[in-house]
Amino acid sequence: MAPTLILKPGTSWSDAWQRCRAIAPEAFRDDRVLNLWNGQWQADGRALPATSPVDGSPIAGPPRLDTRTAQQAVRASLDQHRAWRHVPLPEREARVSATLDALTEHRELLALLLVWEIGKPWRLAQADVDRAIDGVRWYVDNIGRMVEGRTPLEGPVSNIASWNYPMSVLVHAMLVQALAGNAVIAKAPTDGGVACLTLASALAVREGIPVTLVSGSGGELSEALVRSTEIGCVSFVGGRDTGARIATAVADLGKRHILEQEGLNTWGIWNYTDWSALSAVIPKLFDYGKQRCTAYPRFVVQRSAFDEFLAAYLPAVRSLRTGHPLAVEQPADDLPKLDFGPLINAAKAKELGDQVAEAIDRGAVPLHRGSSADALFLPGQDTSAYLQPVTLLNPPPSSPLHHAEPFGPVDTIVLVDTEAELLAAMNASNGALVATLSTDDEETYERLAPQIRAFKIGRSKPRSRGDREELFGGFGASWRGAFVGGELLVRAVTDGPGDERLPGNFPDYHLMP
Repeated sequence: MAPTLILKPGTSWSDAWQRCRAIAPEAFRDDRVLNLWNGQWQADGRALPATSPVDGSPIAGPPRLDTRTAQQAVRASLDQHRAWRHVPLPEREARVSATLDALTEHRELLALLLVWEIGKPWRLAQADVDRAIDGVRWYVDNIGRMVEGRTPLEGPVSNIASWNYPMSVLVHAMLVQALAGNAVIAKAPTDGGVACLTLASALAVREGIPVTLVSGSGGELSEALVRSTEIGCVSFVGGRDTGARIATAVADLGKRHILEQEGLNTWGIWNYTDWSALSAVIPKLFDYGKQRCTAYPRFVVQRSAFDEFLAAYLPAVRSLRTGHPLAVEQPADDLPKLDFGPLINAAKAKELGDQVAEAIDRGAVPLHRGSSADALFLPGQDTSAYLQPVTLLNPPPSSPLHHAEPFGPVDTIVLVDTEAELLAAMNASNGALVATLSTDDEETYERLAPQIRAFKIGRSKPRSRGDREELFGGFGASWRGAFVGGELLVRAVTDGPGDERLPGNFPDYHLMP
């Protein structure tokens, strides 16, 4: 009989909330967070109810502003920007470094908020915080050479990002943008992360960083956060539909932009025999339930090797551990080491489960469907946001799983017989952020890799967004605007020589670094 699990003492949402109120009482009030604009925490906006994906319990929701108030916030940010852009670089470095020290001091609380708000297992939540801190420290150490001969933009940078990496993507970008001399605006993601971002912003604004943090629907705030003449650059991370609307707006206005969009990242298998290496990497590909932009949800496999592929793949996927990220047997136990917990919400879990069922009805072959029998759950807890891993062979063309990123723990496999079929299947989504080709022959890799439409391509190893000096971008519809990472992130949010052409994917040109 399985032991009865308990919530590890000291890790409840109430515990986390009370710690936030003690650390940053100016930003946390009773049962809601505040918006931050004009250098002040504002008790405006309509606070929406929210629930944790972990167990369906109530947590703080985003206080949604209307368009008029968001426009006031943007104008106030421009005033901050005009002052901040003249602050000497050594002072900016000192203030950002002090912010990083404060984030480090409260690292575990930031990670705990990520567990409750977006369902990250403890290991991955800590990694998200650490990557933000370590990544920005690298920029502090190297910013001098990066901004030489460059100036801040004419207006603040507006950040609209998805919920899955509040620290290592959004906070990281905000602090680097500020380090480069810009005021920064961020829209808190609607689906989760507002408390974590509020705490991080409170720590930053105490050190004099010109941060604006607002909440609201994309439709209501787009006019202010995308189209306002005060905005110097729009930085977006999210899906293609929203990204396309923003791309149209910024193109019409001639505005600097960075639009990271989704793509179907693929892993190709061709004349390959190192199956033990593949088996070892499969569980890592399920980190955070594949709810990340560089996940690999599609395997394109040479038909003649399919039996050997399955022999390596299935035992690995059956080893995955899922469940409540804070459930333990004894109070003193370490938090569980899970591959993933819940999806971002119950609606997403149902949507993806329905897509799987529909694909099977239309001809897809289910190769693996995980069971919740071994998952770590508390007695009687709400598990509606959890989805066990699924693997489908040959999803039908009519299914969204055939051509789009599922953003959940669903793998699809397509079999091919020729190199031409391999490339066509790997390029199914008109551009991707990452891809991998597993092949024993170096010449085959060197010949095929340039024909795969992904910004980063690995040989038998996964590629990631990267840290520090590593560049990042996308091919085709997966990216619009300036590429980022390393020096390119600073170049994207500063002005250089008048005839400068930034590396990126722009309406009138495409320039690789």
